Amino acid sequence: MLTLNLSCPSSPVTFSKSRHQLPPINASSSPSSSLLTRIQTHSYPLPQEPTSLKPQISSKFSSFTRIHGYPFGTSSKETKPMCQIRDLSSKISHLSKTCGFPSGFGTKPKSQIPKAASESNPGGETEAAVSKPKATTVRLALIFGLWYFQNIVFNIYNKKVLNVFPFPWLLASFQLFAGSVWMFILWSLKLQPRPKISKPFIVALLGPALFHTVGHISACVSFSKVAVSFTHVIKSSEPVFSVVFSSFLGDSYPLQVWLSILPIVMGCALAAITEVSFNVQGLWGALISNVGFVLRNIYSKRSLQNFKEVDGLNLYGWISIISFFYLFPAAIFVEGSQWVQGYHNALAAVGKPSTLYIWVLLSGVFYHLYNQSSYQALDEISPLTFSVGNTMKRVVVIVSTVLVFRNPVRPLNALGSAVAIFGTFLYSQATAKKKKGGEKKD
Repeated sequence: MLTLNLSCPSSPVTFSKSRHQLPPINASSSPSSSLLTRIQTHSYPLPQEPTSLKPQISSKFSSFTRIHGYPFGTSSKETKPMCQIRDLSSKISHLSKTCGFPSGFGTKPKSQIPKAASESNPGGETEAAVSKPKATTVRLALIFGLWYFQNIVFNIYNKKVLNVFPFPWLLASFQLFAGSVWMFILWSLKLQPRPKISKPFIVALLGPALFHTVGHISACVSFSKVAVSFTHVIKSSEPVFSVVFSSFLGDSYPLQVWLSILPIVMGCALAAITEVSFNVQGLWGALISNVGFVLRNIYSKRSLQNFKEVDGLNLYGWISIISFFYLFPAAIFVEGSQWVQGYHNALAAVGKPSTLYIWVLLSGVFYHLYNQSSYQALDEISPLTFSVGNTMKRVVVIVSTVLVFRNPVRPLNALGSAVAIFGTFLYSQATAKKKKGGEKKD
């Protein structure tokens, strides 16, 4: 029988016998042991109250013990077992381990212990700082590698198809169709968040999609008429059109930007004069492609300012969908009457229908994939790094296609191509400095 004597003349409080035995408490293990000892032995004086107020005294004492965290309490109806002291002991032990006052209590929560440990270990922090750039470098290497590889595959199989089936309007339409199907698959499987579509958004895309259609079909026409390497050399002059059109619309450029486009013009001119497979339609196709893509970029900045929540990949996906509906009817009108005879000629040249189908499918899928990788690369790196990477991409594509198709290259032609691409690199450097200067002024 455990009795707690309260120094109240009128009413001692007695607790009933519990079947649970109180385990011995080691006073040295925790500062709370002395507290438990005082709870067991100390008498709490209560003021004298009439007998009729005993239930009130009991309930007040119960509330008092609960408020101050004692392991037990009394009520007017029944008493709780003394085995709750064990629960208190375990809770206090757990609390002391967690919070860390003397015997384990401290001022920092447990969740902050790893952070404190890393702060006290400069070597660990250095290792983390070194491993993060390594991971970033590997990721960028993968993105650039995929981007270059997909672009090379597209250019090779696109040219193979056009060599046996010289109908660029139909092939360009299929490539846009393949990209549209690919985006619907990503949205259906929730691999890519589906953008919210509204009428103003579709209206804002009509202009960029139209210019994208012009740029894409013009490039395909150029690929069908001249060597892939020559088309890419001419397409490297895109910065020239960007500076000229932007200047007409009110943008100003420093002198170094204007100087950087001079090597581009000179290099493209030299490459065009010395090109073995020179064709006027191929040249004009590449130039018109530059105009289309530059106007697409300029118009997109103006018409899509209110839809910045749409990421680049979703934006490109919807541009591809709308461009397909622009291009396919025009393709039927331009060359639709020749498709059947051209198909039979292509089968005769290839030999197996499956080979032609695989070439067409690869050109369509990889056309979308390399554009998708370019948007992912742009999200991961700065515009300057992207411009440099895009310049190097043209070098890789030119070299790869020359090796695959064994196109004859004259020394002056190679020199002109190198000068044009070097001018593109200078342009990317100059425009990056212009942007940095504008940010500092802001």
